[in-house]
Amino acid sequence: MAPSDAQSNADRSEAFSVYQEGCPARLVFERLADKWVLLVVRLLKRRPTRFNQLRREIEGVSQKVLSQTLRRLERDGLVSREVIASTPVAVEYSLTELGRSLAEAIEPLIAWAVTQIENVLDAQFRYDAQSGKRNG
Repeated sequence: MAPSDAQSNADRSEAFSVYQEGCPARLVFERLADKWVLLVVRLLKRRPTRFNQLRREIEGVSQKVLSQTLRRLERDGLVSREVIASTPVAVEYSLTELGRSLAEAIEPLIAWAVTQIENVLDAQFRYDAQSGKRNG
């Protein structure tokens, strides 16, 4: 990246506040709030993977939702899609450099979720018991 490009990016990032409605960083938040994005990115961090393998490994995701998720990630520059000439034709997905940087950033979030789930479930149970609710 040329020095002027770096300065331009720095100027742009300082011009936005994540609390402002029009802040483009909210796009990233929207992606991160999607459970399928987190799971797809984490799987692709390990290795390039074909569509059907992703679908088998991510229990509960429909073909339509996985396809939409991958398309959005590709549009955002996080995932690359490669058509493999075979019979039948196969498509393999991998993380771009930008996608790999996201994968590194979300790893602590995933680790937190795994280690804290019992505390979250306990808190939900206590809340529901106090407010007379059966489900959250």
